[in-house]
Order: sequence, then C-alpha cells, then structure tokens
Amino acid sequence: MIEHLAQFDDFAKADRVLFDTLMHGTVEQAAALHVVIARHGDRKTSLLSPVEHAALMIGCYELKNCPEVPYRVIINEAVELTKSFGGTDGHKYVNGVLDRCAAELRPGEARPAAVRRVADT
Repeated sequence: MIEHLAQFDDFAKADRVLFDTLMHGTVEQAAALHVVIARHGDRKTSLLSPVEHAALMIGCYELKNCPEVPYRVIINEAVELTKSFGGTDGHKYVNGVLDRCAAELRPGEARPAAVRRVADT
C-alpha cells in the first residue's frame, strides 16, 4: 500500500514521519479505535465506504494519541479527505462521528455539540 501511495507526485511533499506514525499507529490500535467509533456512529464500520472508514480510523487515532494537534484541525483534515476522495455526503458523517469521539477522548478540549449549542445561546 505504501508503495502505491509513494507513486503519487505529491507524496514526496508529505511528512514521512507523521505518515508512518499515523499508518502504523492506526493499524496497531485498530481494535480499540473501532470500539470508540462504534460508540459514536450509527452503523457498522463494515458498511462504510473505505474512505469514510479510513478517515474515521486515522482521525480517532489522532484524537487519542496526538494531543499537540487541536481536535478541530484533526476533524477538519478528516472531513477534507472525505470530501476529496469519498462519497457525496460522507464528510458529514465523518464530521459528526469524530466530533462525538473528540468529546469522549478530549473532554477538556472538546465539548459535545449539544452542550456547545446550549452554551453558545
């Protein structure tokens, strides 16, 4: 898979250390990440498109293991990847699930959407 990605012209511009960390970390923690995603999604990951599934897994991994990256940046990157490579409205699902995952994994930083709506009124 990495060999396939390396054939893309822009791959040389990628941060290879970050890429390797995300790729290997997501694979190593896949079972635990699926558990978190399942708590916040309304469908089995086996029913998601491969792009949505990958965006959720990588985003969840980053939320859990990369506290130096703001949760909104992680969600935005996952949404943008899904917009670029996924189905028509897949980015909306990814956004919602990762938002709820962030509330669980980063309770001091992220607040659930319902709490934000009440607090912001």
